[in-house]
Amino acid sequence: MDLMQILGYVGAVFIGLVLGLIGGGGSILTVPVLVYLLSINPVTATAYSLFVVGSSSLVGAGKNIQKKNVKFKTALTFAIPAVISVFSTRKFIVPAIPEEIAQIGDFMLTKDIVIMLFFAVIMLLASFSMILDKKSNLKESSDVSKAEKSTFMLPVLGVFTGLITGVVGAGGGFIIIPILVILAGLSMKKAVGTSLLIIAINSLLGFLGDVTHMQIDWVFLLIFTALSMSGIVLGVYLNKFFDGSKLKKAFGWFVLVMGIYIIYKELTL
Repeated sequence: MDLMQILGYVGAVFIGLVLGLIGGGGSILTVPVLVYLLSINPVTATAYSLFVVGSSSLVGAGKNIQKKNVKFKTALTFAIPAVISVFSTRKFIVPAIPEEIAQIGDFMLTKDIVIMLFFAVIMLLASFSMILDKKSNLKESSDVSKAEKSTFMLPVLGVFTGLITGVVGAGGGFIIIPILVILAGLSMKKAVGTSLLIIAINSLLGFLGDVTHMQIDWVFLLIFTALSMSGIVLGVYLNKFFDGSKLKKAFGWFVLVMGIYIIYKELTL
């Protein structure tokens, strides 16, 4: 096992650690760790990420179900169209993207580069969400009838979120939580818990779209996922000793730098 592999497995623990410490965001690092440290093809990495993110979110969702912080009706309203979108994206759209897309001078724009650039843009959006801490500024809806009327938008936004999740392999909690608070009128705690269930459903069922046409290294994937989950356990314990909001902003800056680095790296190959 060389140094990069060791760093990759340490990265798996770090992903879980971040999830445990700040309750989200860590999954955005899964694809960069798999691609740049473990030399896994970006398309395969996004598939593996769906499994890792889905498994981790399922653990978190289970804890929130016990605390009664999950609205199942809202979750299903959002998740059913979202999971169809994720599955379809992984099964049909991603495989349909040509390996070589365009030649720009001496630069060849490939499928792998497009996926990583799109992923970097999502990282930048996620970083702004964490740095600005918009979630803490969201106001829960007190107008129940307004929230009920707005629920027709949930399936539409579910499809959109599913498309992003399918392409980049990240959970999209930074998109889902504001939607649940603003449109569905959920409290922040219930929005977080419901979001974890949605992410778990989307990611794990979306991953099935890859199983039929992709060779999965199950031994590696299960080891990586187990390491990530061990990081979550450690993060949940350490969370008692740290200010989560400050950690989230600090991690947001880290994600911002990573996003910029990915854009630079992919465009200067």
